[in-house]
Amino acid sequence: MPTPIATEGAPKSLADLEALLAHDTKVKVAGIDVDGVLRGKFMSKEKFLGATSSDGFGFCSVTFGWDMHDQVYSPELLISNRANGYKDLLASIDLSTYRRIPWEKNVPFFLVSFLDPDTKEPICVCPRGTIKKAMDKAASLGWECMAGAEFEYFNFKETADTLAQKNFHGLKPLTPGMHGYSLLRPQLNMEYFHDIFDGSLMFGIDIEGHHTETGPGVLETALAYCPALRMADNAVLFKYLVKSVGMQRGVLPSFMAKPWGNLPGCSGHIHVSLRTKDGKNAFAVSDAELKTGREGAANEDTKFISQEGEWFLAGILDGISDVMPMLVPNINSYKRLSGGEAFWAPNAETYGYDSRGASIRIISPPSVSPSATRFEVRIPGADMNPYFALSAIISLGLRGIEKKLELSGPPLGQLKPEDKANGKIKMLPLSLESATERMMRPESVAREECMFGNDFVEHFGGTRKHEVALWKQAVTDWEVERYFELA
Repeated sequence: MPTPIATEGAPKSLADLEALLAHDTKVKVAGIDVDGVLRGKFMSKEKFLGATSSDGFGFCSVTFGWDMHDQVYSPELLISNRANGYKDLLASIDLSTYRRIPWEKNVPFFLVSFLDPDTKEPICVCPRGTIKKAMDKAASLGWECMAGAEFEYFNFKETADTLAQKNFHGLKPLTPGMHGYSLLRPQLNMEYFHDIFDGSLMFGIDIEGHHTETGPGVLETALAYCPALRMADNAVLFKYLVKSVGMQRGVLPSFMAKPWGNLPGCSGHIHVSLRTKDGKNAFAVSDAELKTGREGAANEDTKFISQEGEWFLAGILDGISDVMPMLVPNINSYKRLSGGEAFWAPNAETYGYDSRGASIRIISPPSVSPSATRFEVRIPGADMNPYFALSAIISLGLRGIEKKLELSGPPLGQLKPEDKANGKIKMLPLSLESATERMMRPESVAREECMFGNDFVEHFGGTRKHEVALWKQAVTDWEVERYFELA
């Protein structure tokens, strides 16, 4: 049986919804923009109920016409622009996402997806629409997409006001020192630490693990495995929860990929697998293969994953460099990957059994049971848009299965450090500019209809070119400190 995507208590009919909201006067709704930022508002209960009984409600398309700081893209892009008057999109309410927000007087909350008001189809860059497309493709082939996510994040004794007053300099970490997996450090801020875990459960986000990570004030939280759409929802809402709880406790968390040059960055590792209609892991080997491994496996590292799993892995590796902005979306994201080997951040097209040095870590027997077989994609940082990252990984993997792609190289354990220099190991794009240029090439895998198509690539690629242009205009502290006096 498919794993439920709906949250506990989600209404199944309009009558259920009316009963659920009987004592409420307002509802909070939100959608997700291309940067993975929640954009939403309060609605009166009456207007909300009216919208749920129809196709949805109007939501200004400028959400897809400006960046995370509300600066209009230049040049303007497909979805929202001066020519179309920044017209409304149709926000379609997903009743299966029902939650109540514990820290906001238990107000009811729902997510929306963005549709074209004329066709009633998802717009090309709607994050929820994008991952639904990937999951529908998997379902048509008889599979359900399962996923997990881990977030690392720095925490500071700051507020939005002190950030502005300090101009983002001299920020005070929540705790000093490097203390990964510490039992002592969380006790210095026990209420905040526990509020994240407990608040997540109350907000419909199951947590698998929660601990300190190495770095001043760094925490890591692993979200429990679930269907991919629910995971993407949980991931973006987890960030919202942590930031909201932090405001109440005088803590400012940051999911920026690389806040400090001399410290590890913040990862956003993704775990993924496929499940068959009868609930079995499609990447698992059979009981008969469990003793000696699968006959015909490409190498020792893949002998305990199924043939479909090996094709899925090959599909990711075959196209990962063409979709890098979907996993690594910001200027700063690439600072985590550049020279990242020292901090276990991958920067090449590599894979390996239980290898934290590889871009894709194979997790399979004998280290886990067959049912837990999966791939950990270690490329994304905590600043990823989880919908786009998961969509890219799943779509590439399915493409690999359909094309029965073979692995083009050996696992990381059979390679040498000098293989990066001699070209035996293919490097990932290591700047947003080069990654965007590669994604937008005419022959890019991202442009294939089985992937994301031209409209998506042109719009999302345009948003990344905008980000690059702003970066090129910026004068950094490093430049001022290096050249101001002596040049």
